[in-house]
This record gives sequence, C-alpha cells and structure tokens, in this order.
Amino acid sequence: MNELPPPGPNAEATLRQAREPPGAARVLNTAALAIFSSSLFLRAVDPVIPQIAVDLDLDTGTVALLSSAFALPYALVQPVLGALADTLGKARLMNIAIGISALAGAVGAIAPNFAVLLASRILAGAVAGGIFPIALALAGDLVPVARRQVAIGRMLAAAMFGNLLGSPFAGLVGDVIGWRGVFALVTLIALVAFVAVLIGFRGMAEERRRFDPAAVGTGFLTILRNPLARICFPAVLLEGIVIFGLFPYVAALLVARGEARAIIAGVVIAGFGIGGIIYSLAVGRLLGRFGEQRLMLGGGAVLAAALLVIATGMPWPVEFLAFLALGLGFYSLHGVIQVYATELAPHARGLAMSLHSAFFFLGQAIGPIFYRYGFATIGIAPTNAVAALTVVLVGIACANFLRRKR
Repeated sequence: MNELPPPGPNAEATLRQAREPPGAARVLNTAALAIFSSSLFLRAVDPVIPQIAVDLDLDTGTVALLSSAFALPYALVQPVLGALADTLGKARLMNIAIGISALAGAVGAIAPNFAVLLASRILAGAVAGGIFPIALALAGDLVPVARRQVAIGRMLAAAMFGNLLGSPFAGLVGDVIGWRGVFALVTLIALVAFVAVLIGFRGMAEERRRFDPAAVGTGFLTILRNPLARICFPAVLLEGIVIFGLFPYVAALLVARGEARAIIAGVVIAGFGIGGIIYSLAVGRLLGRFGEQRLMLGGGAVLAAALLVIATGMPWPVEFLAFLALGLGFYSLHGVIQVYATELAPHARGLAMSLHSAFFFLGQAIGPIFYRYGFATIGIAPTNAVAALTVVLVGIACANFLRRKR
C-alpha cells in the first residue's frame, strides 16, 4: 500500500516545531478570502430557490438543478485547470477565475429568464473551479506536511465562513429585496476578492512548467494508479452526492412544513458552517488525541446520525442542530482525506488536487438528482437512510485504507 510517512509520536509537538516559510501566511490568507467568495457564490442560492421558482413560474425541483449547473462544469474543468495551474501559475489562474465569477454573478442578477440564469451558473461553476483546488495546492507548496492539516483547516474555515455567513445573509437579502439582490451581493464580494488577490499575491515566486500534453496525460495516469487515489477520489465523490446534494432542498422542505422565510432556510444551512468552524478550531487537539483513523470513523458516524435526524421533519431549530452536526462530521472526515490527497503527487499538486476536486464536485452535481429521484420514488426518510449508510461505509473504508507508514 502507498502510504504517507508518520507524523511522529507526539502529533501536537510536531505541529509546533514545523514552521511556514516567510510570506506564506499572507498568500494563504489571501487565498482563503478567495475561497470565502467562491463558497458564498455556491451556497447563497440555496435559501432563495423557492423564490426563484415562484418568480420564474417553475417547480422547486427544476430550480434546485441550479446547484448541479454550477457543480458539473466545476468538476469537468478541474483536470484542465490543474494542468494550467502547474504551467501558467496558480496566482494568475486564480485572478482570472475570480474576475469571471464576478461577471457571472452580475449576469445572474439581471437574468430575464431561467435559461440565462442557468447559463450564468454554468459559467460561474466553470471558472470557480480554479479557486479551491489552487488554494489547496498552494498550501501543499508552502506548508510543511506536519502543519498542512492546520493550513488546510484554515482554507476549510474560509469555506465554512462562506457557508455560515452566506446562507442566512442571502436569506435575509432574499426576504427584503428578492433573489436578484443575492446575486448582486455575491458579485460585489467577488470583486473585493479579485482586488485582494491582485495585491496579496504580488511578488509571489512560483515554479512554472512548460505545458506538455503528454506529460499531463502521464501525470493523470500516475495519480490515478496511486492506491490512495482509489480511496480518496471515490470517497469525496460519495460525500458530494449524499451530503451536498441535500442542500438545495432545505428551503423547499421547510416550506412544505409551513416555514416559508428564506432567512430561516439560511440559518439552518449556516449550521453546517458552524459545525465546520468548531472543527477548524479544534482540529489540532482532535488529531493529537484521536488520530486520523478515529477522526474519520467518528466523522462518518456523526454524518449518518445527522442525516437521519434531518429526515424526521423536526422543527427548524432541531434541523439547525442537525446541520451543525453534519458540518462537524463532514469536516472531520473530509479534512483528513484532503491531507492524503495533497501527497498523491508532490511534484504536480495542482494536477492532483484538480482531480480530487473534480470527483468532489461531480458528486455535488449528481447529488440534487439523487435526492430528487429518491424523494419522488421512495420518500424522504428512506432516501436519507441510504445516504446515512453510505457515509458510514465511506468512513470505515477511509479509516482502513488511508494509513501512514509506521
């Protein structure tokens, strides 16, 4: 089995001894702001899906596919963006991605019909695909492996804050001025992130490689042949399907129970981000006390329990707590998987992380279709039960096969 070197007998001491190189914190903090903008764009639409459905005279199941419209191109462009990141430079590619994301948001805000809105989400997904994997690759380039889990935790925290602040704020904006105001808001934040990246990445030295299609193809095959990739990639694909596929239906499920306020849907979804924040604050201690294997097993178990609670149709404060648990469980499992993914190809991290992200977002594109079909055929509770069983099995598989050398 292809494994990673051990963290040492005292994980917390190892974390203290490792240091990031000069300038790394500025670059990583700027990248985190870009991730915040991207995650806000992804999740801010969820609370206002019923509003869009009413305004454009569509059913919520159709409008929920806006999430798939974002996630599918995001997934499909990952291999191309990964190759470009290693050849053109990660900073340059991130700048381009954020700028076009802002343009796509502006188009969505003035979209006259669902076709234009759908096209804007497809464009946003295609370019936003350059942000998160590039940031993870930067963490791999700049941070020693002993501290990489903490650095990735910062990146995840930025995504969590996007989820945490984006959903309730989008719900509030949607309740006050409508869903178009939500698109205008994320456009403004994307413009701020664009300027920040221009300034924060200035002067950053990067090793660039000449684009070689044959070498890229060989790199993909090398990564896919790595035994760890055969665990990491299917695991994040399934995470995307059964966890994030549920998000576009939260507002509609609440409306069916008599709670039509978009801000409440936003607050419930924000619980996921709060759970992630709790994880990011405790990740160093959790790793030192429990280790990676138990963290993955525990994450799968917590995810399953949360999915089963969500299926019961409890009042929204209970659903909020369930989503908090969902966030804590997800990041406990996913954070460890991502550390292993950063070591699949140390000399082509942009390529490796693009494949990792492609599988993850392909799952998020499939997820809304999975839940739409499941809810319509076997019902909410059985569909969530299938999802719960899936995440338990993912946690068990990862804990057994993702191991470091002794």
